[in-house]
Amino acid sequence: MSKEGVDLGRRRFLTATTSVVGGAGVAAALVPFITYMTPSARARAAGAPVEVDISKLEAGKKMTVEYRKKPIWIVRRTEKNLTDLPTLNDTLADPLSTVPQQPEYIKDNHRSIKPEFMVVEGLCTHLGCSPTYRPELGAASGLGDDWKGGFFCPCHGSTFDLSGRVYAGVPAPTNLIVPPHKYVTDTVIIIGEDQGVA
Repeated sequence: MSKEGVDLGRRRFLTATTSVVGGAGVAAALVPFITYMTPSARARAAGAPVEVDISKLEAGKKMTVEYRKKPIWIVRRTEKNLTDLPTLNDTLADPLSTVPQQPEYIKDNHRSIKPEFMVVEGLCTHLGCSPTYRPELGAASGLGDDWKGGFFCPCHGSTFDLSGRVYAGVPAPTNLIVPPHKYVTDTVIIIGEDQGVA
């Protein structure tokens, strides 16, 4: 065949256009497969770990994040709070956390990896209401002269200390649940991944 009469510019244009359209078609065909392999919002809500920056959390304050559609409370306890915790043991239903409501690496009165920071699910273990944070001490709290800070459930009157331990004689049967968590830096926690033995 003779090369006469062949427009090489047009041939290159058609080849390039066909390549681009074909590449776009392949990319469009791959999108559903790639989308299928990434977790949906529903799957992420069902249990994907949550990273939390606690660097701006002041002593005595609480922040709330969501993990598995549940509120997770992080409280930065004061030195006074930490000193008060062991003095409450005689008034608590399970002061040593013998009922497993926390990972194995959570021990002692603090029920935390780092004593300064409490991490618990913000749901009462009685019927799942959300207790209110009551950091005020004594009569100022409205919960009695010997109140040393903690949580009060308005639904049925259960009370918890600043480690999430339940007081004796209230409707809630167990301490607040401590979710699995770990520190990736001094000020960043991942909720939903285990720390293991520190």
